[in-house]
Amino acid sequence: NVIFQGFCEASARSIAALGEKLDPADLDRAVEVLAGAEAIYLIGLRRSFPIASYMAYAFGKLGVRAILVDAVGGLAAEQLTFAGPKDAVLAISFTPYASETISLTRAAAQKGVPVVSVTDSPFSPLAQVAGLWIEISEANFEGFRSMTATLTLATTLTVATAERRAK
Repeated sequence: NVIFQGFCEASARSIAALGEKLDPADLDRAVEVLAGAEAIYLIGLRRSFPIASYMAYAFGKLGVRAILVDAVGGLAAEQLTFAGPKDAVLAISFTPYASETISLTRAAAQKGVPVVSVTDSPFSPLAQVAGLWIEISEANFEGFRSMTATLTLATTLTVATAERRAK
């Protein structure tokens, strides 16, 4: 099937690019920030929502306090009300950037909450706000970008954070 093969190839390219570009020091610093947080607020809306919601699920399974900022009922700002400097925000967004993700992340950063972001460019509004950001470049097929590399990074961050906290 041509469509299946196309998506498989896009996913493989995405994983290969992540493996080549990811700076291990950036990954370690992101894990350090997340592991040191009392609570991790996960912000990822629109196409990034599946990644953020999976991380909320995985952190829960691993016993790490994480709050999914899902914006249900327009209550995203209220979901971030209790975030403070002892917590952390992990924000995920890619072009075209979800405006609510950007505004929520800015608001958290202005309150002194440490921010780690996963985004696609040094020119991303999230890269401008975050104390630390990791760049992901997903390949696309038929106009749909793969989420494979992003999910791989998200799973890595989740498991590595839980392991670091356990030490």
